Amino acid sequence: MKIYFCGSIRGGRDHAEIYLQLINHIQTFGQVLTEHVGCKELDTEGKVVTDTGLTDKFIHDRDLAWLKESDMVVAEVTMPSLGVGYELGQAIVMKKPVLCLFRDSAGKRLSAMIEGAKDGKLFQVEHYEQLDQAEQQISKFLQTSL
Repeated sequence: MKIYFCGSIRGGRDHAEIYLQLINHIQTFGQVLTEHVGCKELDTEGKVVTDTGLTDKFIHDRDLAWLKESDMVVAEVTMPSLGVGYELGQAIVMKKPVLCLFRDSAGKRLSAMIEGAKDGKLFQVEHYEQLDQAEQQISKFLQTSL
């Protein structure tokens, strides 16, 4: 199984540690095509260090190719990100199963465009407060989306 993980990079890296822990959990189910999202180190251009030297066009095309290759998408959407929103829109067009995770304890409200898109089937949104809750929601999603 190939999983595309979404999380904010240029929109803010406050949750990079959470991304890394979620990615580690997802890897017990299959290959995470975007494990670089969990990287905590940024270069001077705001790119994760694994993308240093790559053009924005290359990153865009590479990530869309990974999205097409993936079987499903897991997105941590607590930190607002234009890129994550774009990826989720593309995933919907590609009819990929999507799980969005939003951490209620972060003191933010989830965008109506994400919350309102949930259909309980292809596009799911789950709220969590503790990491183990998010991991349980991921496990359920990945097991039922096979």
